[in-house]
Amino acid sequence: MRDTRRTRVVLFVLLVAALALIALNYSDGNNSALRAVRNAGGAIFGGAENAASSVAGFFGGGGSATQVKGLQEQVDKLRAELSAEQLSKSDYAQLRKLLLLAGAAQYRIVAASVVAVGTGYQQTVTIDAGSSAGIKPDETVINGQGLVGEVTAVTAGTSTVLLASDPSEVVGVALAPTGQLGWVSGPGKTAGSSGLMKLQMLSSAAVLKPGDQLVTSASVNDRPFVPGVPVGQITKLVVQNGALTESAMVRPFVDFSALGVVGVVITKPAHNPRFAALPPLPHPGPTVTVTVAPRASRSPTPGSSGGTPGTGG
Repeated sequence: MRDTRRTRVVLFVLLVAALALIALNYSDGNNSALRAVRNAGGAIFGGAENAASSVAGFFGGGGSATQVKGLQEQVDKLRAELSAEQLSKSDYAQLRKLLLLAGAAQYRIVAASVVAVGTGYQQTVTIDAGSSAGIKPDETVINGQGLVGEVTAVTAGTSTVLLASDPSEVVGVALAPTGQLGWVSGPGKTAGSSGLMKLQMLSSAAVLKPGDQLVTSASVNDRPFVPGVPVGQITKLVVQNGALTESAMVRPFVDFSALGVVGVVITKPAHNPRFAALPPLPHPGPTVTVTVAPRASRSPTPGSSGGTPGTGG
């Protein structure tokens, strides 16, 4: 075959026909007229496909089918890399905070992503790391803010995590900076729930105030909870008549409704980190002085002593 003008004309016609068929393929498939045209086009140009491939091979030096397949594989690879890059950018901030917290407390962790949320009575999530990554049941799960929960079940590639917000979950805690011990229980997901944990102290000598922060106290053999994981901050005290110890409501540091990147603590720290991983307390804002303009003087009413109200004159 020679590269003649006639050959180029034939190639041009074939290319136009191919583009027309592609346009028809992307059109409404329910249209009977378009469907008939597509069928006819397939019958007419199906026989010419081998000839077109030969022409393309003559000019391109290889089979067009092989080239198209190679290009498609490259496109798929680039698309996957782009998706992974976008995902890494999305999770970068969470991962960075997680590593900072783990580093401050000297935890050795396995990072994972939440891939599913449990729909049963318990508040659980599934993460995409399991026994093949060294994860075992009864291990602590954290994120960049603090305590997420504990591992309750493991497969080779996934783990089930019981969230600390579940009402059945009871976590031993230590009050910063005194180290007084107590425990918190999850709020559950009942209607109208404030999302606050309930704190109960062990000692009657413990004194609580809003703003106090809590971390996990060590469990037996540090399972299921290693010490020093930030838990939450006291928001208000609860007065219970006849109670021997104080109790309070605690806002958890973790937003359990927006879990993404988490870490499973697979090796406990050599020493109790105590409060090293707690977030810094907010600095008080600048003092603002408010000047109130004096009221206009009024004549005292009959029988009034004219003294300041509330002082008894």
